[in-house]
Parts: sequence; structure tokens; C-alpha cells
Amino acid sequence: MPIKTQNSLPAKGILENENIFVMDENRAVHQDIRPLQICILNLMPVKQDTELQILRALSNTPLQVDVTFMKMNSHRSMNTSLTHLNQFYHTFDELKGKKYDGFMITGAPVEQIPFQEVDYWDELCEIMEWSKNNVTSTLHICWGAQAGLYYHFGLDKVLLPEKLFGIYEHKVMNRKVPLVRGFDDDFLIPHSRHTAVPAGDIHGCRELLVLAESEEAGVLLCMAGNGKQIFVMGHPEYDRMTLHNEYVRDKEKGLPIQIPKNYYPDDDPTGRPKLQWRSHSNNLYTNWLNYYVYQITDYVLG
Repeated sequence: MPIKTQNSLPAKGILENENIFVMDENRAVHQDIRPLQICILNLMPVKQDTELQILRALSNTPLQVDVTFMKMNSHRSMNTSLTHLNQFYHTFDELKGKKYDGFMITGAPVEQIPFQEVDYWDELCEIMEWSKNNVTSTLHICWGAQAGLYYHFGLDKVLLPEKLFGIYEHKVMNRKVPLVRGFDDDFLIPHSRHTAVPAGDIHGCRELLVLAESEEAGVLLCMAGNGKQIFVMGHPEYDRMTLHNEYVRDKEKGLPIQIPKNYYPDDDPTGRPKLQWRSHSNNLYTNWLNYYVYQITDYVLG
């Protein structure tokens, strides 16, 4: 899939070096095609890393995607330069008058804070309400999924005894649903979080359909409204070294952190982790774009 980005976005050069087709603005204007309009609300602190991971994950269909990045107006990012934010990001106030085929809400390192105490919670609620009528399908990731389940269905998160950290096996629960089309019976996905929405609460919500679950990590995938809202509790977009970088970061800060489960060969942090989840990650994002965005959205937005 050609991903259309601004010419100077740093992730563009990295993706091109990985042999991923990234189309710049100049080439896109010469193609007579209606690209999918995807908006990404990036709540992660180091935004360039998340940009790269998500754009890589969206790169495996023949669809053309025009990506717009959104930032919170009520929160100041301390880990991404103001120059980068001003050049590549827009606020909700600047974008709320538009319609989008797909919308993504990323995770955020605020999971141990009650939702109402997050400094941008009110603005995020306004955005999630806006998404009901202005987006064909919204994909919520990790804390974004917890926030969405709380806002839309009143399902609160609980603090885990210790951080859920590593690569976990999941089972497909409903193979007839297109979101998990092509998945193996069992598959691996990374998790990195201190909180969870109890599986019993999700199963008990009549509006939600559970699509994949783990005995250790709980519900991974669920959705509502025939895919209008999709919730992903883990991090399928993570690259090979993301968990390693988080592990080293927390160790250097003196935080209580265990070795990521099922990640390093022989649990040796000096070893190169195996990349065991990329194919299912690609499948998930491809299925979302195809079956819940492209096949559903109107040709003329709005």
C-alpha cells in the first residue's frame, strides 16, 4: 500500500529503506484515485517511534492511504520537539470539521492515573464523541482501548499486581468475523501495561464481541457496532526492539521491571529478540483497513 506522507516526515526515509512504498505529496497529486483518509491521534511520548511503527503496520494492502497526525491541544508533549509537532501535527480544533475513513487512538503512558485525572481527558472525550459521527471506523490501541471502553461502555480498568510485559499467546474466538480472517488458531502479540479491563466485564457487555483472548493477558481484541469501534489491548504495532528499549529504560530508572516474557532467547537480555508477531500484526491492520474502512466508507466523505 502506498502511504502518502509529507515529504519531510522522518519516518518516510526509514520506511523507504525497508522497501516499503511511501508516496510523497508531489506524486500523489498526479494520481486519479480517492485515497483513504486516516487520522492518527498519537498519544505516545516519543511520537516519531510510534509514527514509524504504525505507518509500517499500515503498509501491507494495495490501498492508498493519506495519513494525518493529530495532537492534543490540552497537553504539552515533553519528549517530542515543538518543531516536529508544529510541522507534522494538527490539533483537534483544526481537524474536527473534517470527515475521516479511519481513525486511530494510540496508547499512552498514563494507565496508572484515573481517567478523569489525565490532563487531556476532557478533550479526549470530546474527540471520542466526535468520532461517532465523523469516522467510519475507529481503532483504539492499548490505553486508547481502555479509555474507549470506559468512555463508550463504562468499563473501568483495574491495576494489575505487576506489569504485564512480554509476548503472549492468544486464541481466535470467532473466526467468522473478518477482522481475524487469515489468523492462525493461536498467535503471539506484545503487551506492555500495568492495568487491564477485566475479561468478565468485556464478555458481560452485550454491545461488545470478543475476537481474541489470552489465558494470561486477557482479552486482546473486541469490537462494537459491526466494527465501528475496535479495541486492541496489546501492541501489535511494536517492532523487534521496542520491549527491549522499554526494559532498559525502566532498569535505568530503577523501576521494578521483570524481563519481558517469551521475548529474549533463554531470557537473556543480551540476546537478539525474535520477531514473532509481525505477520499477524500486518494481517490485523490489513483486515481493518479493508473490511471496516475501505469496504464500508462512502466514496465521497461527508
